[in-house]
Amino acid sequence: MNIPTDSDTPAHGHEGREVSALKEAQSPSSKSVTFGPDKPLMLDAGVELSPFSIAYETYGTLNEDRSNAILVFHALTGDQYAASPSPVTGKMGWWSTMIGPGKPIDTNRYFVICSNVLGGCSGSTGPASINPQTGKVYGLDLPVITVPDMVRAQVMLIDHLGIDTLFSVIGGSMGGMQAMQWAAEYSSRVNTAILIATASHHSSQNIAFYEVGRQAVMADPEWQRGRYHDHGVTPRKGLSVARMAAHVTYMSEQSLQSKFGRALQNSDEKAFSFDAEFQIESYLHHQGMTFVDRFDANSYLYVTRAMDYFDLAADHNGQLAKAFMNTETRFCVVSFTSDWHFPTAASRHIVHALNAAGASVSFVEIESDKGHDAFLLEEPEFFDAINGFLHSADRELELSKAARDNKETGA
Repeated sequence: MNIPTDSDTPAHGHEGREVSALKEAQSPSSKSVTFGPDKPLMLDAGVELSPFSIAYETYGTLNEDRSNAILVFHALTGDQYAASPSPVTGKMGWWSTMIGPGKPIDTNRYFVICSNVLGGCSGSTGPASINPQTGKVYGLDLPVITVPDMVRAQVMLIDHLGIDTLFSVIGGSMGGMQAMQWAAEYSSRVNTAILIATASHHSSQNIAFYEVGRQAVMADPEWQRGRYHDHGVTPRKGLSVARMAAHVTYMSEQSLQSKFGRALQNSDEKAFSFDAEFQIESYLHHQGMTFVDRFDANSYLYVTRAMDYFDLAADHNGQLAKAFMNTETRFCVVSFTSDWHFPTAASRHIVHALNAAGASVSFVEIESDKGHDAFLLEEPEFFDAINGFLHSADRELELSKAARDNKETGA
């Protein structure tokens, strides 16, 4: 197997995609809504953000009674283009295997919404956005963002769309954190919640990995203390190293071994150098350099910090079950056997809290060797689990509606 390397990309490719990515950050190709000074967002940092924008995409059609909306959340490096091509890379959406006609999240049946998170870099207000106070890119002048901040902004988007109750909230990894926050804070507005490969808080190990990444970005001389856009440069090397380190945590030992083993990239003999000789090294270099083309370095700092700060139990005196007390939301929690970034133990912790709160919860552990990234890849058992849960919830909701209608008509 020959792994693509940075040298396989035309010299003009990186610069063109970087320009396109910055343009998308400031003027997205997707739908977008801006909330003005009359609707400020109070952040956990203790300051108001105003004005601010949320960029989003939708798939499918909202039904007449507005009861079929599903809000999908992206993970750390995702965007709103869950099931449509990225305007920067041209690649199909990161969850196009899951969302679409006849797929588990069936757009013939559901109206699917996916927004770019606050602090992101695909059109929602983030560090690459223009600060209206200065006319320059925010950089580190943007207040630190938390997962609850992201969710409060999403609530404003859902209100803007005229939707009172969501049929489901669904997300993996950081997306699962957002889904959990929605279900805990806005339970009356969420019929079902699917929490995938996630946790109620970041472990110290995950915080450590993300701090290594942030320090790699900030150690790059071209980071310019966060003002690199003003200088027309990008901390490519630092962000690339950050992505390489993080990407290792998304895979499993089994998947790395089966894909790459100890195979050399372009030779049968060791070169006795420090170049990327092994296929796994070339693969990570490629992942790092292509990531820089589409993602803003400062956004990487903001979004990883938001994940570090997330701790749902901390808002309830350290008792996670209290976050879900009296909830009527129906939950499905999914984990993968080879995921060591968000292991099954973290999912079980959520399930135990939901059981203690008396919530309706289904739990499935999927056998997979693909690691944390399994929820983004072809996993038939995972697809079946999501499809089955949504169909079951659909039938239950229809029965509830029928019973309510009969009661109102006296039938």
